[in-house]
Parts: sequence; C-alpha cells; structure tokens
Amino acid sequence: MRALVVGNGNDFDPGYVGQRFREHGYAFTECHREHPAEWPALDGFDLVLTLGSEWNVYRPDTAELVEAEAALVREVLARRVPLFAVCFGAQVLSHALGGTVSRLDEPEIGWVPIEPLDGCPPEAVAGPWIEWHYDTFTVPDGYAELARTGAGPQLLREPRVLATQFHPECTETMLTRWMRMGGAEQLCAAGGDPAALVAETREKTEVSSANAYALVDWYLRTVASV
Repeated sequence: MRALVVGNGNDFDPGYVGQRFREHGYAFTECHREHPAEWPALDGFDLVLTLGSEWNVYRPDTAELVEAEAALVREVLARRVPLFAVCFGAQVLSHALGGTVSRLDEPEIGWVPIEPLDGCPPEAVAGPWIEWHYDTFTVPDGYAELARTGAGPQLLREPRVLATQFHPECTETMLTRWMRMGGAEQLCAAGGDPAALVAETREKTEVSSANAYALVDWYLRTVASV
C-alpha cells in the first residue's frame, strides 16, 4: 500500500504515526510543502498523511504554497482517499473547506489532556497529548468534533478523514529538534521550561507511542475503511 506524506523539508518526520502506518504495510512517498510542483499525482495512493508545520495558514509569504496544499486536500476528499491530518494539516483541511484559522490569545504547548465529546474513541482520550500550536480553526460543515480543549477543536472525523490538533506523532527526537528550531525561545516566552518538557516527553515515550499506535489502529479500522 502507498501513502503520500506532506510535510516541511526541514522538519519532515511522521514519528510514531508514521511508524504505525508502516507496520500496517504502507510505503511512504515524501512530499515537501515547499515544492508542490514536484508532488506526484494521487493515482495509486491508498492514504494521505499531512503533518504539522511551523507555518501559519494565513501567512502571506507562504499563501501560494498553502493554497496548493488546500487544493490537494480537496482532491483527496473528492477521490475519497483516506486522509490523516495533524495540527497544521488539520488547519489546512479547515481552510480548504471554507473554515477559518485564527491566532490564539495564548499558545497551547505541552502535554495537555483533551475533553472527549460524543463519539470520541477511548483511543483518543488515552492522552494527554503533546500540543504545540499558536492557532485554532473552525470545524468544517459536516465534520464531527470528537474532542477539544479550551483552545479549540482537537479531533475531527468525517468518513475516511481524521484530523488532530494535537501531535500523536511526536517523539523525543522530534521535540528536541523543535527546540533547536526556535521552539525553546518560544516556550520560554510562553512561560514554559524547555528542559522539563523534553524530560517529560522522554518519560512518556512508552505510553505516548502506544497511544499513537492505538489511534492509528482505530483510524484504519473504523474511519479509513468507511
């Protein structure tokens, strides 16, 4: 089975989510957001995974690239190819379907419990999940909101589509890289402790990987197959 994965070239890492999809037999084709002209056609792909990003949907300097990804998302939906969208990927999904993405008054960073709503699977509530975002988005028409925090929607579902604002894919290696890419300064500015967050992420390795695997399993079993 073939999966098309969209992410930024300087931070391309599907983490635990990617590991689990591979264990289910998916082979990845890596697509960088910076070069949409190089993306292959969707023909023959069985899954699309869109990753997080340090970008914002509304940023003027990346507007054309965001619109290219939004067009891809709309084609994915039209073809009914299963889609798993993470953080920025979820925001692009909302934008692609006419929703809005806006800046939060305060960022949501760290290990955060989510509030389950009707239909939320136990696999999603099993967090807490790592959060790292400055934006929130509106739920597109026809989508079920399955979980949220005070910052906004956290888990959306539609047949063949799952979108998370949290980061089920996040590993200690990934978080450490984010710190080097400016995240440490961002976290300190928000009142957080970079070393403490990395240490907590290290301590949660076993449970966070298991939770991510369970979420992917649930998605493939009950969402992607609809």
